[in-house]
Amino acid sequence: MSDRQDRFEYSYSAPTEEERREIQYIMKSYQPKEKTRGKLEELRALDAKVKRLPLVLALTLGIAGCLIFGGGMAMVLELGMPGWGIAASLAGAAVMATAYPTHKTLLAKNKSKYRDEILALSAELLGDGQIHDD
Repeated sequence: MSDRQDRFEYSYSAPTEEERREIQYIMKSYQPKEKTRGKLEELRALDAKVKRLPLVLALTLGIAGCLIFGGGMAMVLELGMPGWGIAASLAGAAVMATAYPTHKTLLAKNKSKYRDEILALSAELLGDGQIHDD
């Protein structure tokens, strides 16, 4: 009986390839994310930053104007309130009409704001010091 207590047994089996991939996947999900971005990712992020606000604002204005316009049409056709309905529809049409000029103006403003940074980064990525006006 004392022989059994003094013995140590150990068995090992290496993980299969599928288990190894699963272990690596889990391990990777708990590692901290890298904060470094490459130059191309930085350029893409700047380009998205320039375009995001004008797009969101123009879409919001267009959708809100469309809903107001539709509410005015419903007032005219279903509720029998032609005066209020026409006024609401005109207001909705005016809001919709401002969507495109707002987008165009804000996009031009953002492009001028980030132009130097984007052009310098683009020239660096292209490998020459010249700024292309193509």
